Amino acid sequence: MKLVSIETIPGQAFEVLDVVKGTVVYSKNLGRDFMAGMKTLVGGEITGYTEMLNEARQIATKRMADAAEALGADAVVGLRYASSSVMQGAAEVIAYGTAVRFL
Repeated sequence: MKLVSIETIPGQAFEVLDVVKGTVVYSKNLGRDFMAGMKTLVGGEITGYTEMLNEARQIATKRMADAAEALGADAVVGLRYASSSVMQGAAEVIAYGTAVRFL
């Protein structure tokens, strides 16, 4: 499965199938959330949240790619990510794009 953030694949003709997405709401455990809160007192990167978002992005991407494969797609073009905070220590991540089949 080819995943690209551009709207076309140079030199490749394709048929548009549908919009696909993958979504996940992800949280770290209470201990990590507490330590992240303590980090805000002194400043700096909150690596626990960075790791959480990276893991969530991987899950959302896999779910989107699975949805594209279920349609018989060869690629997803126009790949985008969005995220939002659901509550303290939990984030929603969405991966979305257009599933296409090569001609």
